[in-house]
Amino acid sequence: METADCGDCCKRSEDEAGTGLTGLWIEQGRIFMEQKSLAAELSGNTYPGRGIVAGVSEDGKYAVTAYFIMGRSTNSRNRVFVKDGEGIRTQAFDPSRMEDPSLIIYSPVRVLGTNTIVTNGDQTDTVYDGLKAGKTFGQSLRSREFEPDGPNYTPRISALLSVREGRFEYRMSILKSADGDPSSCERFTFSYENPKAGVGHFIHTYISDGNPLPSFEGEPVKVDISGDIDAFTDLVWTNLNPDNKVSLFVRYIDIATGKYETRIVNKNS
Repeated sequence: METADCGDCCKRSEDEAGTGLTGLWIEQGRIFMEQKSLAAELSGNTYPGRGIVAGVSEDGKYAVTAYFIMGRSTNSRNRVFVKDGEGIRTQAFDPSRMEDPSLIIYSPVRVLGTNTIVTNGDQTDTVYDGLKAGKTFGQSLRSREFEPDGPNYTPRISALLSVREGRFEYRMSILKSADGDPSSCERFTFSYENPKAGVGHFIHTYISDGNPLPSFEGEPVKVDISGDIDAFTDLVWTNLNPDNKVSLFVRYIDIATGKYETRIVNKNS
């Protein structure tokens, strides 16, 4: 099912079912998705939970990704991002206050060759092992589903950024319960080939704060990517809710060379 504008950029939804897309319009036979302000998307939501952004820098030179975590409980807020090889892992800021490490201690980012894997849980390792074994991104995630944290049943969100031979493409995935029903897992994967400069996509775990927390719905939000790595890092961090934000990871990968720069921001320091 093709779901967006196709010219130099072709984007395909690999779902077997529709996703209830909104914010689309048709012009001259082409389907367009509304591009939103990332700053507004962040500042207008007190609790998007965990979120992934992937896209291309304004100048078209860099593959861009960001991953952030938020927390409402003391246990969730007691975390920092630390470097781990070419990726990162979460770690307790104060080990003496750690209550339950399950679902909150994991490696959000790992690198395998020309692939950068970004996820909100230990499915990072699942994708890494799957790719290493010759599976695709989607095939690797078939063995996983949403998190077992009822009544929220937090979605597992993932992204794969591939930079090779001067070209860049990325994929995003969400595994979620069917309207909070844990007996049914809905799987959606989105592919973005030859993406456009200054454009990215944003997916997060929750629509908003709530009890239980409502899962993200629809296609990843089309957003603007602006500024160099420091300006972009500042934009994301500044617009996350000051009470709930915990940590942020940003990486700019040179599409021509594969070299990258990374920024990590921790509220606990």
